Amino acid sequence: MARASDIDKAAGVLRAGDLVAFPTETVYGLGANAEDSAAVARVFQVKGRPPSHPLIVHIGDAQQLNDWAEDVPATARLLAERFWPGPLTLVLRRGRRVPLEATGGLETVAVRVPGHPVALALLSAFGGGIAAPSANRFGSVSPTTADHVRAELGDTVDFVLDGGPCEVGVESTIVDATSATPSVLRPGGVTREDLQAILGCPLAVHSTSRVRVPGQHPSHYAPRARLVLVEPEKVVAEAELAQERGRQVGVFLPPAFAGAAVKAHAVVAVPASMAAYARGLYGFLRELDQRGCDLILASLPTEEGLGLAIANRLRRAAGPRPAE
Repeated sequence: MARASDIDKAAGVLRAGDLVAFPTETVYGLGANAEDSAAVARVFQVKGRPPSHPLIVHIGDAQQLNDWAEDVPATARLLAERFWPGPLTLVLRRGRRVPLEATGGLETVAVRVPGHPVALALLSAFGGGIAAPSANRFGSVSPTTADHVRAELGDTVDFVLDGGPCEVGVESTIVDATSATPSVLRPGGVTREDLQAILGCPLAVHSTSRVRVPGQHPSHYAPRARLVLVEPEKVVAEAELAQERGRQVGVFLPPAFAGAAVKAHAVVAVPASMAAYARGLYGFLRELDQRGCDLILASLPTEEGLGLAIANRLRRAAGPRPAE
């Protein structure tokens, strides 16, 4: 776990206009001073991220919301009171404190209070907002440990603040709170069911929206290997067929087939617990890449609870890549 001296150093790096990778409960973020346009621009450069894709501004507590957003509706305040600190991002009208570079040129801003003690300590020491996407190359598998960040971004990051493995493992849920009817723009660590219980109404989940937010690119969270989705009962047969044809096949073996013998290059046993699956998902994808797989076969979980977020990440990881 990060020491107080590490947190103070990271805060100083941010004040100097440089970049810090830091832990949240979801994934590691690549952070810059949210009010420093040049530092924010460097985040996009390091990631290879299109400048039209907005970043999330991380703040220290819900009391700071009015500093970063305008015309905050009662619904958004209710959700912030219930789920912050935690894996929920609210899309609101941009406050003047937020430069357009951080919002992809939009008049909306994505804001959240992370639920990780190291992230909160960094925000407190820094004293401002931190604009941060995930600390990886754009479109690739998100990092859930400091080692993942170092392996992928190397010395392009000025300081890596190590807070241990991420507890949730998939990114925050993004809710559009700019209209009278909130909607989910990206499923994540707060489930749709939990949101609906607080709001007392059903919530739509959109794969695309009028508001640009992180995680809606057709190909995202993708390993180097080609990820293909198949029905659970076909995973074993499809894997063995592809292996016979000369592919180096990695398999996400569904819980219903736990213990089954599979003729494949590498096998990952998918946890029955959706919380455990979410926590391990990106690590599993990285593991199969590291083991030399060129094809990964997986199936979608039931899209309830965290299963909705996992299914979303798998669909994006299996999406058409830019060269296709």
